[in-house]
Amino acid sequence: MRRSNFVDLPVNYAAVGATQAPDLMQYPPEGFVPSESSIRLGSGEQRFHTAAAQLLTWGVQHASGITVSDIHVDEGAQYGGIRFAEDGSALEPIHAASEKRFGSDGSPYIAAGTTAHLRGSVDGAHVDARIRVVYVVEEPTRVAFAYGTVDAHPISGEESFQLEHRDDDSVWFTVRAFTRPLTLTYRLLPVLDRRRRKRLTQAYLRALSPAFPSAPPASAQGS
Repeated sequence: MRRSNFVDLPVNYAAVGATQAPDLMQYPPEGFVPSESSIRLGSGEQRFHTAAAQLLTWGVQHASGITVSDIHVDEGAQYGGIRFAEDGSALEPIHAASEKRFGSDGSPYIAAGTTAHLRGSVDGAHVDARIRVVYVVEEPTRVAFAYGTVDAHPISGEESFQLEHRDDDSVWFTVRAFTRPLTLTYRLLPVLDRRRRKRLTQAYLRALSPAFPSAPPASAQGS
């Protein structure tokens, strides 16, 4: 038998795609702590499309000082999580064909099923995570993706990054997550996880905002 690597592994939590649930903050998956923060990036269609291109080529992670490596884009139809109705009820699972696309700098566009390794230090918060992208949304006024944790990770859960071009022409960026500590340290001292989550979220929000200088770009490499 061939020993599986993390590319073959599913996410290590059950509520795949739940970052899309409208009532996530009120009713998170059992045992998980939800979080949500937003920032206005500006206004206009150009701002939205520019931010969307950055978002879908790992721009949030790069600008936060996180290196994205070991990128593997699966071929064929990929599971893309579960869609949710406005009342919070789950709809049918999303299955989408993965299409290889690249940004102007050659960075691969994120696709559902993609696996990657994130490494770095963000405002004192250490990141060393193997993740799998569980859904990608591309609509005329909304672009989003989410990834979940796989394998032996100290934190279990899902994180989503969403751009909205609203009716008043404003452009908003929202980071949502639900997490649960797995290691003894984080379970005994949950404040450490909350502090880490806050620092990461703040860095992610600043990453796409023209009001904040970006961190030096971290390299990305596939294989």
